[in-house]
Amino acid sequence: MGMKKAVLAAGLGVAVGYLAKQQIDRNQKITPEKALKRAKEVFKQQGPISGSWIYMKPEEVQKHGLSYNIYRGGITRNIDGESKQFEFHIDVDTGAVIDVVAESL
Repeated sequence: MGMKKAVLAAGLGVAVGYLAKQQIDRNQKITPEKALKRAKEVFKQQGPISGSWIYMKPEEVQKHGLSYNIYRGGITRNIDGESKQFEFHIDVDTGAVIDVVAESL
């Protein structure tokens, strides 16, 4: 009987731990590394990229009368033999790209 209780307790512990992790993950904000990875995935759909960066500290911006907590970052792409830089804003809560601006060099 002792072995059955031990296996049941271990299984229950694993299940509770898994559910707790799922709940914590849902409430956590996206990390700067994940935000940069998502931005790179979006930009790679349009072609290869040659460089990227991201500020690690979130900041608040106003866009169309709404307030967002964002990570600010940038991507460099080679288009027609010229380096083009793009700055982007990614929502800290959802990971959605909020804004992209082409910068002139």
